[in-house]
Amino acid sequence: MTSPVRVSRGQGPLGEGDIPRHVDLAPAEVGRSLRVLLVAEGTYPYHPGGVSLWCDQIIRGMPENSFTVVSLTVDGTEPQVWPSPDNLTRVVNLPMWAAPSQGADRQRPPPSVVEAHENFLRTLLRPPQQDPHYDRDIAESFLFMARTLFDYAKTGDVRSVFVSNDALDRLTRAWREADGDGQADAAGRGATLTLYDAFTAADLMEHALRPLSRPPIDADVCHLAMCGSSVLVGLTSKWAYGTPLVMSEHGVYLRERYMEILREPQPSAGQLLMLRFCRAMTVAAYRAVDVLAPHSQYNRRWQLYGGADPARIRTMYNGIDPADYPVAEAEPDVPTMVFVGRIDPLKDLHTLIRAFALVRREVPEARLRIFGPVPRENKNYHASCLALVEELGLSGAAVFEGRVPRQADAYQAGHLTALTSVSEGFPYTVVESMSMGRPQVCTNVGGVSEAVGDAGILVPPGDQAAVAQACVRLLRDAGLRRRLGTAARERVLEKFTLSQWNDGYRKMYDDLVLSPHSGPRRVAGRERAAIP
Repeated sequence: MTSPVRVSRGQGPLGEGDIPRHVDLAPAEVGRSLRVLLVAEGTYPYHPGGVSLWCDQIIRGMPENSFTVVSLTVDGTEPQVWPSPDNLTRVVNLPMWAAPSQGADRQRPPPSVVEAHENFLRTLLRPPQQDPHYDRDIAESFLFMARTLFDYAKTGDVRSVFVSNDALDRLTRAWREADGDGQADAAGRGATLTLYDAFTAADLMEHALRPLSRPPIDADVCHLAMCGSSVLVGLTSKWAYGTPLVMSEHGVYLRERYMEILREPQPSAGQLLMLRFCRAMTVAAYRAVDVLAPHSQYNRRWQLYGGADPARIRTMYNGIDPADYPVAEAEPDVPTMVFVGRIDPLKDLHTLIRAFALVRREVPEARLRIFGPVPRENKNYHASCLALVEELGLSGAAVFEGRVPRQADAYQAGHLTALTSVSEGFPYTVVESMSMGRPQVCTNVGGVSEAVGDAGILVPPGDQAAVAQACVRLLRDAGLRRRLGTAARERVLEKFTLSQWNDGYRKMYDDLVLSPHSGPRRVAGRERAAIP
């Protein structure tokens, strides 16, 4: 093994590519059949990408279990793109932005619901602190409010709790009494909570909480692919049936919300209010689930930051089948860099393109091939990337090639694989490329360093010069490429195989579900101070 090659250390959702061929995996040890509820937002089975691949691997890797998938979507019109395995018994499409039902009961909510809402707002608007007691209070307040809304949704209209005139009065009053305007002004961020800000924030909260108004699903175990609104689906099952909850995190939900705010030159009071709401939902989730299964130690540290109990955290690295990504037989004739993943601002392709312009000064014949889908919400970003290619005189040398039928062909097409993300979890594309013996040039964000280890060069995010320097070095040094490529394949075989990953989740599920001799599952209590 070679020593790690690093430019510097840094910090820092998940690399996404296309749907690979399916390999039916026979479980190493099949236990009893379980009913598993698998919940994800904006991914499986309606979109390609890393999280969808992860969902499909879990379902196909445990054929002895039956799965219900709940997918949080935009409006419910998304077409299914993943073929359904035999043990996927049901797919529930839960649209988060569809128009509210016109038949909903519009009566005023009862005093108990109003009180839960108002108490949550008052707790939310306390000056934020990095303190366990503050996190506990805000988690308990969020969970009590959510449980109250879940009960109320059986007969009432949850939307009226947030966006009615009375609800907006409660929000603006709580803001004033917390001296919200003064705090915002003193920090130099935001100003008065205007009616527009208040309504926008309240509307976003109501949309985020919509899973509470859907019927709970009975299951033996619930696996949440991510934090955020997905957690509420699991909580409804826990409250109704005592279902134990596992939560994984691909990208770190709370960190990405912070990054969004940092990109705003002057965040509004409403945006800062929503950031607090997202933090409250996150710390509540970390306390409510039974097991946290982050995909990297980096994600684990963020969960600890959010107040998670370390005894309930088990890091689960993503795995692949090395047979799907065999060692590449040859290199292309022209020096070539490859990127594989969705076209997304989090991938920071602008830095990659600018770095490639610097590479061409040293290696004039170099090529950059970019493989991956363009999500509809990222069409403007894709256009900005194409404009940058033209501006830098790289047309014909840097090419966007869209989705690739076989992802292994994309890795085969380059001398190295480059990833310049500003945020990642534990990207499949890195491990897949490593399995094929390709060296990596990656930004040191999220769990990337845990994946790459000694099999590539790590650079700081946003540093185009460091990216270019690393790529030039690898393009010019065939011996270094071979050494790093060999180390990459060995690292995958040792740490990141699908069989190891699948057996780990199977054991986790079995440990969570009580044996038949242990009695019925306990349904979570309704007490105000208890976190379910």
